Amino acid sequence: MSTPQVSKPAPGPKHASPVQIAKPIPAQSPTASVARVKRRHWALVASFVIMVLMPIGVSAAYLWNRAADQYISRVGFSVRTEEVSSAIEMLGGIANLSGASSTDTDILYQFLQSQELVRRIDNQLDLRGIWSRVDPEQDPYFAFRPPGTIEDLVEHWGRKVRIYYDGGTGLIDLDVLAFDPEDARAIAQAIFEESSAMINQLSAIAREDAISYARDELEQAQTRLTEARVALAEWRNENQTVDPAADTQGQMGLVTNLQAQLAEALIEFDILRDTTRENDPRITQAERRIAVIEERIVAERAVLGTNGSTGVAFADLVGEYERLVVDQEFAEQAYTAALAAFDAARNEARRQSRYLAAHVRPTLAEASEYPNRPTILITISLLLFLIWSVLALVAYSLRDRR
Repeated sequence: MSTPQVSKPAPGPKHASPVQIAKPIPAQSPTASVARVKRRHWALVASFVIMVLMPIGVSAAYLWNRAADQYISRVGFSVRTEEVSSAIEMLGGIANLSGASSTDTDILYQFLQSQELVRRIDNQLDLRGIWSRVDPEQDPYFAFRPPGTIEDLVEHWGRKVRIYYDGGTGLIDLDVLAFDPEDARAIAQAIFEESSAMINQLSAIAREDAISYARDELEQAQTRLTEARVALAEWRNENQTVDPAADTQGQMGLVTNLQAQLAEALIEFDILRDTTRENDPRITQAERRIAVIEERIVAERAVLGTNGSTGVAFADLVGEYERLVVDQEFAEQAYTAALAAFDAARNEARRQSRYLAAHVRPTLAEASEYPNRPTILITISLLLFLIWSVLALVAYSLRDRR
């Protein structure tokens, strides 16, 4: 019986390719409509005109039509400290040195902005009248409106007196504005003179502080010396002696001399007693002389024990006198040391002197430099445009969030 034959499929590719599926053709998007000017666009343009163009026009009209010309007087100075070398230092070859004092310059910088300086210069030059020469109704921004308070004048001072301070070099430069060049230079000159007076005052105070302690010590030493001398003089008047030690030495010399005479008299007495009879009148005279000398020695020794005028022991007088002399000598030495210290402090204070050095004297302007109208107008325009741009972006961002 035969096996039926099964037909095999024809050999084909090992991996069949995937079936390709046709993608649908997208529908054509509609054509965009023509943009139209809407109300918000007109509002944006109107805001630009109101916030930018109109203020620029007003500012330009004010700057070129109403703002008065102002003149600048420039002055520059710095505080210098001059250290003058002493004679010894000059012999050693040390030259004079000059340097800037930053602390004094900081003080001067604050003084230039103070109400005190403004008041002083106003009393001298009438700042209110100088800065209101132009009618404030015509130029209300740059002109001062009198009478005004001192606070108003100080505020206007900050606009008319521009201070430039370099802390590294200690230089101070000022630009002084006024409607007249002579007024500007007068204000600058007054500022320089008042600043110089203030620095001189600081220098005097520093010099006085440097020598005040030495002066006090000198006065105390002088008072002590005077009291010691007065005490010694009163003691001498009271005890009627100049130097008890010298008196004692003189008294001791007298006693010594009497003792020598007594020894001679005793020797003579012994010789007479050995060579003459007992009833010889010379022996009686010798005995009388010996007795007188012995009595005198006792009396003089009694004088050494006490002062005959006061009844005080000589030892106590000498001790009191020596104490007074030691006090006077100590007072003299203290006075000499205090006087030397005072002279040294005074010389040191003189060596370090402060002064105001001007590197730019007050200038006299020939042409107006302020207000700088183009620069001011460009600055105003940029500022207005930035403000308008920020406000427009904020408005559109708020609109898009709705």
